[in-house]
Amino acid sequence: MSKVTLKQVRKSYGAVNVVNDVSLEIAHGEFVTILGASGSGKTTCLRMVAGFVTPDSGHILLGEENVTHVPAHKRNTAMVFQQYALFPHLSVAENVQFGLKVRGVERREAERRTQEALKLVHLDELGHRYPRQLSGGQRQRVALARAVVIKPKVLLLDEPLGALDLKLREELQGEIKRVQQSLGITTLFVTHDQGEALSMSDRVVVMRNGKIDQVAAPEALYNRPASVYVANFVGRTNTISAQVVEGPDVGGVYTLASDVSPQKTLRAFNTGGGRFSVGDTCLVCFRPENVHLGDVHPNRIVVTSEKATYHGDNWSLSCISSEGSQMTLRLPKGSDIPSSQAAVSISWPVESSFILKPDA
Repeated sequence: MSKVTLKQVRKSYGAVNVVNDVSLEIAHGEFVTILGASGSGKTTCLRMVAGFVTPDSGHILLGEENVTHVPAHKRNTAMVFQQYALFPHLSVAENVQFGLKVRGVERREAERRTQEALKLVHLDELGHRYPRQLSGGQRQRVALARAVVIKPKVLLLDEPLGALDLKLREELQGEIKRVQQSLGITTLFVTHDQGEALSMSDRVVVMRNGKIDQVAAPEALYNRPASVYVANFVGRTNTISAQVVEGPDVGGVYTLASDVSPQKTLRAFNTGGGRFSVGDTCLVCFRPENVHLGDVHPNRIVVTSEKATYHGDNWSLSCISSEGSQMTLRLPKGSDIPSSQAAVSISWPVESSFILKPDA
C-alpha cells in the first residue's frame, strides 16, 4: 500500500481558483474523507490524485513517487464512482475481472482473484448475474469489488453512496469500511454528507472555497471545531455573542460577559479557534444535544420557544434568544415540550461549551 501526499496543489479554471494551495498527507492504510459543500474543491482534489486532472502547480506523490504528471492508467489507483459505471453487457464476474484482463493477468489467476473479491463484498453467489438483475446496493458492491481486485495502492471513492436511500447508504458505509480495514488499503473518500464522514473516517478534511479549513479525527472535529464554518457544517451549533472578561484559568476555561444570561456571565473553553484576550468579542458555541431544560448546568440563558418537531427517538425545539439568535435544542423522547412563544430557561455544561472568533 502507499501513502498519498499533496504539496501546495493548485487548480484553476479560468479566473476561478477551484483548489488553492492544498497540502495534505494520508498515511499508509488510513481512511481519510474530504468533506465539503458543492464547489469546495473536494472532488477536484480526488481527481488530481487519480490522474484525471492535472494541477496547475504543486506536487502529488504516491509513496515516494512524484506522479503529478503520470497518466491515470499508470498510477495503480482505483476509483469507485457514484453511478457504478458497470458494463451492462458483462456479468458481475466479468465486470470485476475486466481490470485484470486489461493488465494481462493470467486467466486462472484472474478468476481466483475475482472470486476472492466477490466473496469480500458478499456477492460470491451472484457472479453469473448481470447489472440489471441487481439492486443499487449490490451494483455498488460490484463496483467496489472491481476496484479492489486489481490490488491498487490507493482506493478513491467519489460520493459512492449518494444515489442510494438512507438505510442502504448506512449498510454500505459499514461494508466499505469493513473491506478497507480487511485489506489495509489507503483510502480517500469524498462526500458532502457529514454523517458519512464522521462514521467512516480515521480523519476528516473539511474544505471551503478551495482551501482546507481543518483536518482532524471525527470526534475532535465535532467537539473541537476550529472555525464557525466547521462548527456549523459538521452538525448543528448554537451561538451566543459574548466578550472575554477573564481567562483562561488553570483548566483552560474563559469567563465571558453576556447580557443574554441571567447571571450575565458564561464559561467556555477555547478549542483551537484562535487566540483570545480580555476584551475580545467571541461566539460561545454549544451543540443542541448538550442542552437541558431548566437551570441544570452553570451556563444558563432564557429563550423563547418557537416550534417543536418530532423525530421518533427525540424532539428538536427551535428557539430564539433575547439577542435574536436562532437556536436548536435536541430533547429526548418523553420530554415536556414547551408551548410556542413560551419563555424557557435552558442550560448546558461548561465542558461542552467552546468559543470561536465571530469571523472564523
